[in-house]
Amino acid sequence: MWNYSEKVKDHFFNPRNVGVLDAPDGVGEVGSIACGDALKLMIKVAPADARITDARFQTFGCGSAIASSSALTEMIIGKTIDEALTVTNQDIAGYLGGLPPEKMHCSVMGAEALRAAIANYRGEALEADDDEDGALVCKCFGITEGLLSRAIRTNALTTVETVTAYTKAGGSCATCRDKIEMVLGDVNAEMVSEGLLESAKAFRYRGRGLGETAPVTTPATARPTPPARPAQLRPAQAAVKPAGAKPAGGPMTLVKKIALIQEALEAVRPTFQRDGGDVELVDVEGDTVSVQLFGTCVDCSMSAFTLHMVQEKLSEALGRPVRVVPADDSMAA
Repeated sequence: MWNYSEKVKDHFFNPRNVGVLDAPDGVGEVGSIACGDALKLMIKVAPADARITDARFQTFGCGSAIASSSALTEMIIGKTIDEALTVTNQDIAGYLGGLPPEKMHCSVMGAEALRAAIANYRGEALEADDDEDGALVCKCFGITEGLLSRAIRTNALTTVETVTAYTKAGGSCATCRDKIEMVLGDVNAEMVSEGLLESAKAFRYRGRGLGETAPVTTPATARPTPPARPAQLRPAQAAVKPAGAKPAGGPMTLVKKIALIQEALEAVRPTFQRDGGDVELVDVEGDTVSVQLFGTCVDCSMSAFTLHMVQEKLSEALGRPVRVVPADDSMAA
């Protein structure tokens, strides 16, 4: 159970400036309801001194998302546009007395919405911004390279796990981990060269699934060339065999199959639990695996995608294709 400050609770139970702002001068929309979090920020700006005179928000998400959005409106009302642009997600979290690490992505969403609203007020298209125009890294949550770079820099992130906590990138199917590692490695290298990060703490990109925290000496202007992959494989990789191949030592017993499935599920459960969900093995019949989803995973618009991700993980662990179905469906059949 996460511990929330009294100020977070206050802004959740008594949110400020909720609703629609008539004739706003700037509107910023980030996130997606389909992804679980969305925020629309509207601002009113005085033409005389470019000062924000009013702000309203509409949000879809957890209590931390509501509290972060509410706090943001209080923080920016009265500030000039230039002053508001200096507000970071760390400022939002600090204003609330802190947020659990797993909920820092809510503060990042607020900072991104503010940036989008100000760009809209100025008549700037974020799509034309070189930073924002970076490639889409995480398709599940619509996270771009630009957003990742800003989150990494602002919060001095040095691990993929913290990047996921602050942006949600990689928090669903995890197929974008390699791209996250590349961005993290590049940004950390730049931060080291600029004196913003200790070399010993920086993340070095070393190829798919082989990233590690290590000294970085790469100049900020050059993208590090991934070194050749070592011959040895990690345990999870070594377990992968061509589809249909029998495991070494003869046919796989049901007990061994269940053990491997349980091990693979335990590896992905933290991803689900981070956002209030969970997954549990129910039954194994041949190559059909029945699982039960819990919490926010139930009736989620991304549940089919979630099951597909679990199916890929189990197929990889078993070295053969398997079919993963919800427990209710398998019982109905």
